[in-house]
Amino acid sequence: MKKFKFITAVLALVLMAGCASSMKDIKVDAESDPKVNLKGYKSYMWAASAQLIKDSQGQWVAPDMDINYEVKFLVDKQLRSKGFTEVKNDPDLIVSAAIGVDMDALQIKQDPETKMDILKNAPQSALIIALSDAETGFPVWIGAATGNAQKEPQVDMVKKRLEYAVNKIFKKLPR
Repeated sequence: MKKFKFITAVLALVLMAGCASSMKDIKVDAESDPKVNLKGYKSYMWAASAQLIKDSQGQWVAPDMDINYEVKFLVDKQLRSKGFTEVKNDPDLIVSAAIGVDMDALQIKQDPETKMDILKNAPQSALIIALSDAETGFPVWIGAATGNAQKEPQVDMVKKRLEYAVNKIFKKLPR
């Protein structure tokens, strides 16, 4: 239950999902409400949301790409593969997602020459996907992926990293 509360807190903080040359930096975690039987849910609807991405400083923009559409497409694909049906009215679940970017994140790293610990810029990102009970509004499952971010990412790499992250997140959805 502590882990579920932790991921709920991460949802509130909203970090981000970014780009690097490989997928090794992407870390995924997910947690379900242990009192909820996810097999009882059959349908879903997306929460009304204008933007998934949070880039308050305008430092990270994927060129020529609609990140919102891409995340929705990938999540829909995973939900359908798990037997859920998207509906326009009266859903069992409400789906929400958020992407955040922190280009100013710092990390302690060791200087290879002096062997001293130094602070170094290490842009970070997170993608968070939540499934909430439509009747109560409480989250029943939350998945999160965190990774490195870069300025001016390439569209192909963003798509590959998002797909990788969403697929890994949904592997943790008990069904």
